Amino acid sequence: MPKINVYLPDELAEAVKQAGVPVSAVCQRALEQAVRRVAAIRQTVLSDLDLDVPTGALTHLTARARTVLKLAAERARAEGAASVGTEHLLDGMLTEGANLALHVLRAMDISLEQVKSDLARRQAPAANAEAGDVRSFGGPAANALEFAVNEATSLGHNYVGCEHLLLGLVAEPDGTAGQVLRALGAETRLTRRAVAAALAGYVHLRAQTQQADLAQGQGQIAALSAAIRSELQPLVQRLERLEAHVGLET
Repeated sequence: MPKINVYLPDELAEAVKQAGVPVSAVCQRALEQAVRRVAAIRQTVLSDLDLDVPTGALTHLTARARTVLKLAAERARAEGAASVGTEHLLDGMLTEGANLALHVLRAMDISLEQVKSDLARRQAPAANAEAGDVRSFGGPAANALEFAVNEATSLGHNYVGCEHLLLGLVAEPDGTAGQVLRALGAETRLTRRAVAAALAGYVHLRAQTQQADLAQGQGQIAALSAAIRSELQPLVQRLERLEAHVGLET
C-alpha cells in the first residue's frame, strides 16, 4: 500500500499522540471525501450551470460566486481554452466587479489594475479548441474550488462566496491566479486575516448604513475598505504579539 507523509504542527502532533487518534484511518477518510468533492467539481458541466437553481457540487455557492464561475467559463470559451483555469476564475472575479474579495484586495493595498495587468501578462497561449468546447474545470481550478470550500468550512460558514474563492486561489500552488496574487503580496495567512476582518468590517458598516447597498458608489467602496482596515489592524497586532510571545516569525 502506498505511503503518504502528513506533516503536522508540533502541538497538534503531540495532541494526536496523547488522544490516540487513528491517524491513518482519519486521513484516509478525509482524503476520500476530498477526492469525491474535487471529482464532483471537475465533472460539473459548465454549460448547464444555472445561476438561479444551482445543483450538485455548486449548491452552496453564493449568487456572486456562481456569476464568477459563469464569467470564467465564458472567458475560457472566448480564448479557446480546453478547460477553465485559475486565471479565468480570477478574471471572472475581476469582471464581476462588486464582490467582497475585491474589497479585501483593495484593503490589502493590492491594485486591481495591477492584478489585471499581471494576469494578462502571465496567461498562456490558448489551446486549439473550438468555441463551446469548455465543459469542465482544469486541475488547479478544481483544487482552488476545493480549497475555497475548506476555507468556508474552517470559518464556520454554510456558503461559499468570492472571499472564500480568493483564499482558494491564493492557496492553490500551481495555478496562474495564485502566482499573480502571491507576487503582489496576497500571502495565505495575511489574506485569511484580511477576509476575517472584511467580514467583520462588512457587518459593522452594514449596521452603520442601515442596510444600504454597499456595491454602489466609490464613497461606499472606500468606506468598506476603511472598515476592513480598521477591523484588520488590531487583529494583526494581536496575532503578531502572540506569535512573538511563542517565538514564531511574523
